[in-house]
Amino acid sequence: MDSLFSLRIVDVIDILLFAVLLYEIYNIVKGTAAIKIFIGIIAIFIIWKIVRALQMPLLSEILGQFISVGVIALVVVFQPEIRQFLLMVGNTKIIRGHRRRILFWKYNLNTGVNLDLDKIVKACKRLADMKTGALIVIARENELTPYVETGQTVDAKISDLLIETIFFKNSPLHDGALIIVHDSIKAARCILPVSNKADIPTSCGLRHRAAVGLTEKTDAIAIIVSEESGEISYSLEGTLYKNIKPVHLKEIVEELLKEK
Repeated sequence: MDSLFSLRIVDVIDILLFAVLLYEIYNIVKGTAAIKIFIGIIAIFIIWKIVRALQMPLLSEILGQFISVGVIALVVVFQPEIRQFLLMVGNTKIIRGHRRRILFWKYNLNTGVNLDLDKIVKACKRLADMKTGALIVIARENELTPYVETGQTVDAKISDLLIETIFFKNSPLHDGALIIVHDSIKAARCILPVSNKADIPTSCGLRHRAAVGLTEKTDAIAIIVSEESGEISYSLEGTLYKNIKPVHLKEIVEELLKEK
């Protein structure tokens, strides 16, 4: 009985630090395909424990072999997330922008501001009419920090004129993606991963493949304006939806953001 009441201060600190570590890992993988893989690995581990308890030798042996190489598999599968975590640990700027953390809760000082979809859609319509290519990414759960860091920081209020100016052909920021996080244009000229999917139409260019590539890995919404046809498309979860009217685009994005 005495062992139940022998909890030391060091033990409490240990538990709190472990909880903080898990919370930070969750923040990194949320909204990405990695979270599903992580849940799958946990499910396999639980099943392995159950079959061992039920003394089922065949399944126990097979799953045990899988678990034994689990560390190597984690390093291979979660390589981007591990890299991001190590970068975060090595960053001296723990508190950034207008965010503060109290225990496990994040409080955004810019609360109560909604994403201005009208201005985004208005800009897309004008760019489409002028046949000016554009790639606009709207972040949801995942704040896309690794991709934001590849571009030029903007940190500006959403404006249709600003979006049009960024994608103007002579603008130094027009090449690459514009990323919107929360209620602001976070960065422009961002580099996105390109999809290798074979079913993407040959008429689609690098912007479309980059949009699909990003949405394969994250929960973001990517909007594309074709430079050749002026057609508006969007990508979600690795699927490309072409020839979307501006009014429908607004309705679609509104619904997707409600699901966040």
